[in-house]
Amino acid sequence: MDEVLQGFDVTLVNEDAAAIASRFLAARRTADGLSDYPGMLPDTLAAAYAVQDRAIAEWQRPIIGWKVGRIMPPLSVRFQADRLTGPIFLSRENGEDMPIFAKGFAAGEAEFLLRVGAAPPSGKKAFTLAEAADLIDAVHVGLEIASSPLGAINDIGPMAVISDFGNNNGLVIGNAIPDWRESGFEEWDVRTLIDGVEVGSGRAASFPDGAMGSARFLFELLAQRGIELAPGQWISTGAVTGVHDARPGQTVEAQFNGYSVECRLVEAEPE
Repeated sequence: MDEVLQGFDVTLVNEDAAAIASRFLAARRTADGLSDYPGMLPDTLAAAYAVQDRAIAEWQRPIIGWKVGRIMPPLSVRFQADRLTGPIFLSRENGEDMPIFAKGFAAGEAEFLLRVGAAPPSGKKAFTLAEAADLIDAVHVGLEIASSPLGAINDIGPMAVISDFGNNNGLVIGNAIPDWRESGFEEWDVRTLIDGVEVGSGRAASFPDGAMGSARFLFELLAQRGIELAPGQWISTGAVTGVHDARPGQTVEAQFNGYSVECRLVEAEPE
């Protein structure tokens, strides 16, 4: 991270990051909306992750996992990264309600959830796909509930998404996939429905290096950031069928080769 930040006034970056993080967290605590990015938009991945780091420190809640999302061209070329990540603090079981920020952005995303079985070796910063897979002990079907007080978060782009916990507000954890290594799950046809109407379909194999590529990316990035993963944490590997806007009262369902997971979205309440 220090090398990435070379050339920046680190004190200024840290002060700006702390202020931006506090504004995002205040909106999350009050379930209020944000009409614009709450400060000067970071222009590097390092600066955006500095905001995220400050928000994690101020939030002071256990991280149950990490979401991985895509950065699409041409921004992936500009930032030399095709993925991003953010912490997850909330999970629900299949069929339970999930809160979203009604005054901000909300969406449901069908995702494969990987459970970390062993912490990556200390000091290791590069992984093969096989090495990443060896650190996973289970794969589940699930939903990522993307939500942020900032309504235009996705329109503003990856710097905003990274800043606010990766635009995540929780996971819905569905069934485990038996014999996941031999299941071919990345080739499964996946469908997402909102209130019973199909809104998207796709396969995890369409991601660069599939769902396991998301795990490898996360292991490498967190090692660079000095963040340790723990057994039992989740990796939400990316929106297989796309990002589907939703609102309170709607039911989001994802179907995976005979497995199904769903939740009803409810308006987040102020703390």
